[in-house]
Amino acid sequence: MPEDFPNYVDVDYTDGEGEDPEDYASMEHKIEKAIDVTRQGLEEYENPAVMWTGGKDSTLTLYFIKEVAEKFDLETPTAVFIDHFQHFDEIHDFVAKWEDEWDLDVVYASNDDVGDYAEENDLEPGDDIPIDALNEHNQHHVRDILEYEEDEFPFLLDTYVGNHLLKTVALNDTIEELDIDGIISGVRWDEQEARADETFFSPRHDPDIYPPHDRVQPILQFDERAVWDTFWHYVVPDTVEDYPDDGYVPESADDLPNGLTQDDIPVSPKYFAGFRSLGSEVSTEKTTEDPAWLQDLDDTTERAGRAQDKEDLMERLRDLGYM
Repeated sequence: MPEDFPNYVDVDYTDGEGEDPEDYASMEHKIEKAIDVTRQGLEEYENPAVMWTGGKDSTLTLYFIKEVAEKFDLETPTAVFIDHFQHFDEIHDFVAKWEDEWDLDVVYASNDDVGDYAEENDLEPGDDIPIDALNEHNQHHVRDILEYEEDEFPFLLDTYVGNHLLKTVALNDTIEELDIDGIISGVRWDEQEARADETFFSPRHDPDIYPPHDRVQPILQFDERAVWDTFWHYVVPDTVEDYPDDGYVPESADDLPNGLTQDDIPVSPKYFAGFRSLGSEVSTEKTTEDPAWLQDLDDTTERAGRAQDKEDLMERLRDLGYM
């Protein structure tokens, strides 16, 4: 952690308190706020980083970071990708492609103690791992922080112990290792009830739970529809050569203009395939065959394809440092 954190940071931790997406009615207002929060995040923190999952929200956040860094002559921060060992292969391919295309510095964070045990014992997602097979660091998290009393836990991302060890511990260890003081993330108010009360600058200062740092959240004010509208009318036209300047909303991967292919577009192929929210390969399903942006976004749940046992635990997980 940088010395004297958070005393040198001048941000308003109440910014966004009591607000929701309807307080940012126009696309221009949403984008203007995203740029302002992003700029503060890059200027106020000594060593910021951006969380990048390969999903639409974190990729949109990364786009704002790149644009703001270029416009105001600021440094593009390191991107942190959490490898929880249960990603779709297409996610890894997408991240690797755009890491190179956008000349990003990506750090791959993982809990190798858990991952190595799973690999050495040829485990599949859902197989049990003995608690006493973990190192002291992970046993501390399981026993003392989670207060988990069973002798084993399933090697499965979308469970209380699995999610904490595979994602939160991996993230917090990376924050500590890299001395990160500000994590810029793509959290949105409308995505989940547990995130509805977040502010644009959210303190995480309790050293007994996580390395002290702040969460910087530039797209809180976007809803799912606004995310996709921004992609097809701003992000893709701005970053993909030969894409129409005024934007174009494709009806499928075969409906891209000017001979472009899905591989040319900074949108995960899983969204083209009907997924609306991306989790683990064993517990996330597509909702329909239509691309995500053409589905009924108003009357259906965005995360309906995700494992709901973890969704129900989201508030407890976020208290421990989950995004």
